Amino acid sequence: MKRKKVPFIIGLALIGGVAIFWMLSTSRAATETPAYQVIRKDGQVEIRDYPALSVATVPMAGGNMNGGFGKLFRFISGSNAGSEKIAMTTPVLIDTAPENRTMSFIMPGKTVKSGVPKPAGEDVTLGKVKAARFAVRRFGGGRTAENETGAVAKLRAWLGGQKIAGQGEPIFAYYDPPWTPLFLRRNEVLLRIEAAAK
Repeated sequence: MKRKKVPFIIGLALIGGVAIFWMLSTSRAATETPAYQVIRKDGQVEIRDYPALSVATVPMAGGNMNGGFGKLFRFISGSNAGSEKIAMTTPVLIDTAPENRTMSFIMPGKTVKSGVPKPAGEDVTLGKVKAARFAVRRFGGGRTAENETGAVAKLRAWLGGQKIAGQGEPIFAYYDPPWTPLFLRRNEVLLRIEAAAK
């Protein structure tokens, strides 16, 4: 009996090792994230200067995150003019402008340098997020209306206490794949406060 259990245990260990490797290789720790400069930190809020970012964007009709994510994922997986695979980056950006709610993937530096290939349909457009200064607040848990509303309210309250005016609508930044436990997730809400110094 003991001899029969050994291969089974080894098999489980190998499967577990492969699963852990896959999860780590697709986690935020293994993906490129845009560099930013922290100007000020106060608890869960940071003031950050971001450089201009090249992005691929899709409209989010009805706030449907899954449909938008699928289109962007197909684009970086080769549904583009060069059939080029583009590395996944973090975070995924969701712009909440009422008339133009969108989801964006940030293009990796290597792809930007070599030239981002044109999308092959599916509503994907290429563009830029201008360099800017943002107030940013981290929050945990899943992507729910309650979590997002609470995070925005707390960020706006902090800005009001500092007598800083936010500009435009909030942008949400989601860093983790869906299999990440809720208590480990990194989510952020960003509000533009002024243009970053050039």
